[in-house]
Amino acid sequence: MLQILWPVLEAFCAQHPQIEPDVQLDDRIGNWVEERVDVGFRSGPAPQDGLIARRLMPVQLVVCAAPAYIERFGAPTTIDDLTHHRCSCFRHPTSGKLMPWEFKVGEQIVARDIAPALCTNDVDLEIRAVMAGQVIGQLIGSTAAPLIRSGQLVPLLTQHVTDHLGLYVYYGTRVAQPARVRAFIDLAVERLVDNVEFVLQPHELSPPPPRRRKR
Repeated sequence: MLQILWPVLEAFCAQHPQIEPDVQLDDRIGNWVEERVDVGFRSGPAPQDGLIARRLMPVQLVVCAAPAYIERFGAPTTIDDLTHHRCSCFRHPTSGKLMPWEFKVGEQIVARDIAPALCTNDVDLEIRAVMAGQVIGQLIGSTAAPLIRSGQLVPLLTQHVTDHLGLYVYYGTRVAQPARVRAFIDLAVERLVDNVEFVLQPHELSPPPPRRRKR
């Protein structure tokens, strides 16, 4: 999420140098009143705890691999093929649970438990393993997009990419909201709503040409 939020924060600081932001990165949603939080961002389903939330962009889940992996092991063409591949799994840092991979199948979202060749609770480590050609990973679209566009990763199973999750900006109320908070929310909306920099477009998810595994 940092690559999405930093340009917004940088622009806000340039426009309002007198304001000193206090930025905290955390996977949990705490008590807003006690912690005096003005505005937050969340990737996933919409917040349900009485907060006002605005969806900024879809969050895609994209299965991808490095060209080196495909050259060595081949590419899966079906979800079931993943059982024959080396895959990574993300361990949720709060719950400790391995996160299933999610796929769009028809109009349904299907969750599949993946037997991992590597599991980690660190996103950067997982990305490095995928880029090194060690494993196939299911990455967030905003992370995968620049790597796919540069040719460092190849999207796989593109017919099953999901976008049912979203990136949300959320806050308690607009009533008596400080001007600095309104200004930040407005800037985030202006910069991020449906920003194609972070969302792979249909032509970028065209199935890659089949590549045979080396013998």
